[in-house]
Amino acid sequence: MTESVEKTATGAILYDKSIINQISADLFAAQGWAHSELLSGNLGSGGRGNTYFVGHVPRQFVLRHFRRGGLISKLVHDQYFWRGEVNTRSFAEWRMLAKMAEHDLRVPRPAAAMYTQQGTFYTADIITVRIPGVRPLSDIIAEAPQDADFWADLGAAIHHFHDVGVFHADMNAYNLQIDTDGHLWMLDFDRGRLLQPGPWQQKTLQRLHRSLQKISLLDPTIDFHTAQWEALLEGYFSASRSE
Repeated sequence: MTESVEKTATGAILYDKSIINQISADLFAAQGWAHSELLSGNLGSGGRGNTYFVGHVPRQFVLRHFRRGGLISKLVHDQYFWRGEVNTRSFAEWRMLAKMAEHDLRVPRPAAAMYTQQGTFYTADIITVRIPGVRPLSDIIAEAPQDADFWADLGAAIHHFHDVGVFHADMNAYNLQIDTDGHLWMLDFDRGRLLQPGPWQQKTLQRLHRSLQKISLLDPTIDFHTAQWEALLEGYFSASRSE
């Protein structure tokens, strides 16, 4: 993966020339593409109207504008305090995705990232290669109950990410996605980091547990109970013991 940076009038663009050989700020807006499709969520997912599928098959991309979450988003929608180019959320996520790709982890391949500086604040966008055939974990379990092997395999796959030191700041049932072969992919690494083993591993598992409990309350037909979570943990810790 080759990294190139081009300055713009108000910021810079980081991109991989082997994926996008001609880059411009226009590509960081949905209208800059001949085809764009707004990605919508369900079951209370975190989609805030900031993510699009763009481009045409066979190679499509995911364009995401960074937006704040939580209470602060009611006051500041998409601006972040400027702490230097290397610390911009878009550049940091692009480089983390590139590092994870070096470990052959199932994550989106980063194509391009941009920031636009406005005084002491900036806004950010990222473009990744769309992963064909993946669906959110939330959709998979809403469609049909999954057996203990499914949950154990999911736990083992999460452990593989943790074993490499992948900290996902918001590991939930939407950012965990499953492909047609049943393999786990992780998406959306805003504020993610590569860390040494520590308490953060348990905290991210707890975050996922809360997410699964929340969607099962939103849709009572979803089959998620203590037994499924215990199967996931068994898969996770079995993978740990087998190292």
